[in-house]
Amino acid sequence: MGLSTRIACIALLPWLAWLAVAAPALDAPNVVVISPTLVTSGQPTAAALAQLAADGFDAVIYLAPPTVPDAVRDEAAIVEQQGLAYVNIPIRFDAPGEADFEALAAALARFAGRKVLVHCQVNLRASSMVFLHRVIKGREPPERAYEAVAQVWSPQGPWKALLARLLRQHQIAFEPY
Repeated sequence: MGLSTRIACIALLPWLAWLAVAAPALDAPNVVVISPTLVTSGQPTAAALAQLAADGFDAVIYLAPPTVPDAVRDEAAIVEQQGLAYVNIPIRFDAPGEADFEALAAALARFAGRKVLVHCQVNLRASSMVFLHRVIKGREPPERAYEAVAQVWSPQGPWKALLARLLRQHQIAFEPY
């Protein structure tokens, strides 16, 4: 191994150490750690939901209707029994809208500085809405923020239209989807 390769490996060590600490052992599909205080995922199991306080979470934002077939029965109670805040924003997958985004933005503002899990069924709603929040409200570069979405999917149909419309409204030029 050459000197430049060794230096590159050493430079990666702090990042890998942070990832090992930040990445919760969350039993859910498509877990994406955005930061030490923000994680997106698909539907966690009931057991995983019951461990969120132990994993350092302070709040859960669920972006699907609680009546979807794979929803965890009594998710709100499981979360709230641990002393965590729980918010449900029941976004219809076939009709996401600006009001849904604004509701998520308000919830994330309410939990600023606290560790939050934003999830839905598969992390399609969550990854897309959190992307919009990071770019529109957080002023993050869209190219960087979109990497989290690309780990899960490429938005299509009404989701692609929503992302394009909101980015255009906020005069953000970005179209990878």
